[in-house]
Amino acid sequence: MKLYDEAFVCRSKNAGPFQVTIDLMFSTPESYRKVMTSPNFTVEKIGELYRTDPKRISIKPFERILTIKVVLPRLQGSGSRLDTDVYGSQQHFPLGNLEI
Repeated sequence: MKLYDEAFVCRSKNAGPFQVTIDLMFSTPESYRKVMTSPNFTVEKIGELYRTDPKRISIKPFERILTIKVVLPRLQGSGSRLDTDVYGSQQHFPLGNLEI
């Protein structure tokens, strides 16, 4: 099962010019826990997906509201001439396809 199948919201956005946040929201505590305890949902695996150092990735769980925020560095600064997603709104796709 893919992360997209568990989360009812999976979206990304800029968190300043050099970071992106990915918000994952769940409708049930079971779905939330399934993702949080998945052996694939780690900073190491996310680092592989986004070709970045896992030490620069944060997973911030908010169990009370069944939400997880993933913060990762952008490969290119927002607005640089090499940037293909100025708003960071398309950066959730690799994580959404993660097998849980």
